[in-house]
Amino acid sequence: MFKWKDEFSVNIKSVDEQHKEIFRIGNDLYDIISIRDGVDRYDEIMDALNRLRDYAVYHFDYEEKLMEENGYPKLEQHKRQHEAFIAKVNAIDQEAVDESQRKVGMDLIVFVANWIENHILKTDMEYKEFLNKKGIY
Repeated sequence: MFKWKDEFSVNIKSVDEQHKEIFRIGNDLYDIISIRDGVDRYDEIMDALNRLRDYAVYHFDYEEKLMEENGYPKLEQHKRQHEAFIAKVNAIDQEAVDESQRKVGMDLIVFVANWIENHILKTDMEYKEFLNKKGIY
């Protein structure tokens, strides 16, 4: 479902690798939700959700430090978007996951897809040229 394309690259190897990991976690979640065998997938969904949150925290910290160290002027706006992502993931009700695994899972997949489209492809691209001009690749 989530396929990396060159147009997603911010031309910073470490950040691109981290973004690819978010794609992998999104694909793992999609794979879990796509299985139609009637088996309870709560633990697998929660594991993917926790991996998504934990990896996003790691990635956001890395990205924000990079921006801060280089004086990126839109750092605070960027941080707010990161905080909203984490808040959304943390707000997912475990009971709802248990009761409506497929629906909550699909909602989460749509959320990740929207994040890729609206954050990685738009907001992250705003720092690409700025950091590249500072010699960060």
